[in-house]
Amino acid sequence: MRNAFIKSLHTIAKKDPNVILLTADNGAIVFDDFRKECPDQFINCGISETTMVSVAAGLASSGKIPFIYTIIPFLVMRTFEFIRNDICMHQLNVKIVGIGGGMRYSTLGPTHHALEDIALMRALPCMTVVCPADPTETGKVTNAIYDHPGPVYLRMGTTKEDAVYEKEYDYRLGRAVVLRDGSDVTLIGAGSVLKEVVAAAEELARQGISARVINMHTVKPLDQESVCRAARETQAVLTVEEHNLDGGLGESVAAALAENHVGTVRFGRCGIRNNFCSGFGSHAHMKAKHGLGVADIVNKAAGLIRGNNR
Repeated sequence: MRNAFIKSLHTIAKKDPNVILLTADNGAIVFDDFRKECPDQFINCGISETTMVSVAAGLASSGKIPFIYTIIPFLVMRTFEFIRNDICMHQLNVKIVGIGGGMRYSTLGPTHHALEDIALMRALPCMTVVCPADPTETGKVTNAIYDHPGPVYLRMGTTKEDAVYEKEYDYRLGRAVVLRDGSDVTLIGAGSVLKEVVAAAEELARQGISARVINMHTVKPLDQESVCRAARETQAVLTVEEHNLDGGLGESVAAALAENHVGTVRFGRCGIRNNFCSGFGSHAHMKAKHGLGVADIVNKAAGLIRGNNR
């Protein structure tokens, strides 16, 4: 995802001198081509993320389109007050690009996990929150948020994410994508965990359960129409997110169902249940350890069909 973002932004920046990329002293080598071809559009703010946010706000106030980029815990949690006051209160056109979504930095421990960021960014007025599923979608998202006025939070993994999309498709901010149709249960996911969600749908099919898969790449604003249609057309809805369940995708979907009076569908959530994730290992290991493996999704979905929503 990181490389897809950089490649897409590089292409945009060569055409638009108002695009400025700011980093916090990370990933220097991967930006070599960008710095070489667009030297006046790259600023390394050093390990001072709060300063980077305020510099971006100043640039946006001057008509520039800044993209600020670094690891999520340092970009979102450390600088939250500055994002709130400097960017969102003034509805500035700043793009906040965080890498390492969920437990992607699985070998660095809970200080580098990003499991509360969607909740924080969702709570901010005027903020759009986007979680692409794979590198292909990341490229599309980068172009879409460049065209979108106002603050945007782009939540990515890092590198070597598996492909979810195998063919071309139409991408629009705020419009969910149905990856797989189904009539028994709807699985709604966001971000790179979609790979596990699709695999779970395939396993459910082998068990005789037809699962619809929705990629809710834009968490805010949520595509309520797709959510409600799925709830009316299938028996159950299960959200899957590599994030704390408090304040995440599942809560947003549940609110949409309640506010639109879709009250008969069985509903469940897969995610991190109000804790910090201990342990170290591969990304796949950490997801499986904390209830986000394919088997976990399958069991939860099958349980909903059977009437067990715990």
